[in-house]
Amino acid sequence: MIVFTDLNGNKIELSFGTQANTDYIQHVLCITEYNGCWLCTNHKERGIEFPGGKLEEGENPEDAAKREIFEETGGLVQELNFIGQYKVISEKEEFVKGVFYAKVKELVSKNDYLETRGPVLIDPTISFKGLDESFSFIMKDGVVETFIQYLKNKKEANSFNS
Repeated sequence: MIVFTDLNGNKIELSFGTQANTDYIQHVLCITEYNGCWLCTNHKERGIEFPGGKLEEGENPEDAAKREIFEETGGLVQELNFIGQYKVISEKEEFVKGVFYAKVKELVSKNDYLETRGPVLIDPTISFKGLDESFSFIMKDGVVETFIQYLKNKKEANSFNS
């Protein structure tokens, strides 16, 4: 487990794969890839970020991940892998986000992307340090960067389908 403080002063407890307990997941974050690029969305208030959101009543984390990717980007998921989770602990609340890696096979054009402005493709070599104000705090707090490094390590070790 990795423990650190995010940009908002919240304690983060991050764990990978089998170290994670999916029973407590209330939200999902989807590190999404499409045609060799990171597939993000442009949230109307927060800025550019990976798709994600809260589980709906009776929904499992995998279904929530696929739904959020489609709602926010129009992406149809080809492959979905659970890669870990993180717990956010603040003075006001605690919640757990499940983190998934998804490969999207197709982007469907939609009239409504709900609280977002739709898909944004990002160069996969982007550095998550020093992102400008067009990016959400979610992209800058260390969680995304840590999970992307985890994915790169898994791919380099050939222990994860790319």
